[in-house]
Amino acid sequence: MAKVITGLSSLTPNQGNPSSKLGLFPARVRFCILDDKTDTNAFELAGEWGAIGGIYFSKLDTPNQSPNYTSDFFAKPLFPNDKTFPLENELVYILPLPNSNVQGNVGSVSYYYFQPINVWNSNHHNAIPNPVGESGLPPSQQQDYEQTSNGAVRRVTDGGTEIELGDTFKERLDIKPIQPYEGDVIKEGRWGQSLRFGSTVKSAKITNTWSKTGEDGDPITILRNAQFDDGKDPWIPQVEDINKEGSAIYFTSTQTVPIEVSSKSYKSYSTAPTTPDKFSGEQIILNSGRLVFNTKEDSILFSSKDSINLNAVNSVNIDAPKTILQSDNVYLGDKNASEPVILGNKFLADMSKLLTQLIALGTALQVPVGTPIPFLPHPAIPVPATNVTQTAIEMLNKIETYKSKVSKTK
Repeated sequence: MAKVITGLSSLTPNQGNPSSKLGLFPARVRFCILDDKTDTNAFELAGEWGAIGGIYFSKLDTPNQSPNYTSDFFAKPLFPNDKTFPLENELVYILPLPNSNVQGNVGSVSYYYFQPINVWNSNHHNAIPNPVGESGLPPSQQQDYEQTSNGAVRRVTDGGTEIELGDTFKERLDIKPIQPYEGDVIKEGRWGQSLRFGSTVKSAKITNTWSKTGEDGDPITILRNAQFDDGKDPWIPQVEDINKEGSAIYFTSTQTVPIEVSSKSYKSYSTAPTTPDKFSGEQIILNSGRLVFNTKEDSILFSSKDSINLNAVNSVNIDAPKTILQSDNVYLGDKNASEPVILGNKFLADMSKLLTQLIALGTALQVPVGTPIPFLPHPAIPVPATNVTQTAIEMLNKIETYKSKVSKTK
């Protein structure tokens, strides 16, 4: 029986001049062009801004090859709208396909690369050390990578792999993959971000937080920006938890999401709404350290078939040049408030008339009255009459100051 070659050695392309640009072959990433400053020479030779996202590579059968900045060792991303920019020392498949000169020469081709090969089955990075190149590893790290040939996952425990990954990319040992369920479609970033197109899975061997209600197959979409420390080894997949992870958005259909909201006092309601952690049905949950809603040109419109609740631990603040409430009933202080607010203009108009009359009465009471002459007023009348008159005059003089310059009602 013929010997079947497996492992990385089986990926080595046929020997020959790469300029022939024939066939699909694997290669090692030497440099990815992301800007015009990191390596100006490579940027200019590759076509400047038209080369953004492109890579210079070396063949796997020449691991110690010096960087060669020619078209024979340059490849662009294969897909225009879905790009995963590879790191140094990650492996990619290179494919020759037509380029922009195809109209003049149907045989004109360039190299294009697929996304990085999933060598370690890691969403963080899949770089593998150059066995004889400048990125060779110290003995303490070699075993970490050699385990791959036996099917082991990458299990670094001493702080890093010391493999060259680029100028700014720093390996982290706490980045976990996301736990998959049957039928899931998952997109993962290198730093713990994830997008799950999933469903309710009630009988899953590894449980999750959203499958207690509904039926198997009910859709759910979860967008998460940062994972959390669950105390487990980094190679063990993690299930999302809205109360522990970073910023997240949950799109549900029938699921209940056990979110722990900061404030859940619904005393203003006669019949309180279903709390966020108990609601099962279509809803969108946004959870983060802070939420900012801003418009640059038009309005923010909130519309609800039932009610809009503003719930806060400390206060609800409104800062605006003008605040308008259009409502048939406005309750202040309590949902059972029954005392009506006085209409300022009407009340003060009537109060002005009353004060004017009190002034006239008080003035009259200070004058001697009665016949025949001489009769004097009762000694108990002049002093209080004078006081009432003076108070009424003072109130009448400042009648406009009793009206609020801010709040108005109808």
